[in-house]
Amino acid sequence: MTLARLADSLRLVVITDEALARPRSVPDVVASAVTAGAPAVQLRAKGASARELHAAGLELLPIVRDGGALFFVNDRVDVALALGADGVHLGPDDLPVAAARRAAQTAGRTGSGRDPDGPRPFFIGASADDPATARRLVADGADYIGCGTVFTTSTKADAGEAIGIDGLQRVVDAVHVPVVAIGGIHAIGSAQVAAGSQAAGVAVVGAVMGAEDVEATVASILQPWLR
Repeated sequence: MTLARLADSLRLVVITDEALARPRSVPDVVASAVTAGAPAVQLRAKGASARELHAAGLELLPIVRDGGALFFVNDRVDVALALGADGVHLGPDDLPVAAARRAAQTAGRTGSGRDPDGPRPFFIGASADDPATARRLVADGADYIGCGTVFTTSTKADAGEAIGIDGLQRVVDAVHVPVVAIGGIHAIGSAQVAAGSQAAGVAVVGAVMGAEDVEATVASILQPWLR
C-alpha cells in the first residue's frame, strides 16, 4: 500500500470508546461503522491491560477486516504486532516512533508502506499539533500524523487548547505524509476540515461511538471526503 492509498484509508478513522458506545457493545458499533464505509478503525481502551486490549482486538479484527478497513491499535506496539494489526498510533508518552519501527522490523513487519513491492506494511501514526514535532516524528519513521485538538472536545481530558483549521494546515504544510485531524469533530467539523485544509481525513470518537444512527453518522462524516 502506497502513502496515497494510505491517505484514502485515513479519510475517516473511527476510534473506539466502550463507555460512549453503551448500551451497545463496541463490536456492534464498529460493525455498523465499517458497513457504512468507515475505512479505518483504531482500538483505544485507556486503562486496559495488554491482555484486555488483546482480547478486545481479537473481537474487532475480523469485523474490521471483513469490512475491508484498516485496523490500528492505540498506544501499544506489542499488542498491535501480536494481533497482526495494520498499524499502531502513538502519543507523546508512548514508545518513540523509531523504537516502534525497530520492533516492527524485528517482528518481520519491515514495510512502512512506502515501497509497494516490499513486505506487508506496518503503519505507524503519531500525534503532533505543531509543525516542528510533526517533522521530527516523520523523520523518525511516522507514516501519518494525527493532528489536534482541532476543535474543542470533552472526549479527551488532556486534549489541550484547540489549534483550529489554520493550525492544522500548518502541520499539513510541514510534512509529506498524510495528516488526520482529530478533536471535537462531527459531521459539520468534518466538512470544515475538508473545505479549509489539505488534511487526508478526520478521526472521531464520540461522534460515532455515541451516535444513535451509526451508519447515517458515518455517511455524513465521510461525505465531504468523497471527491
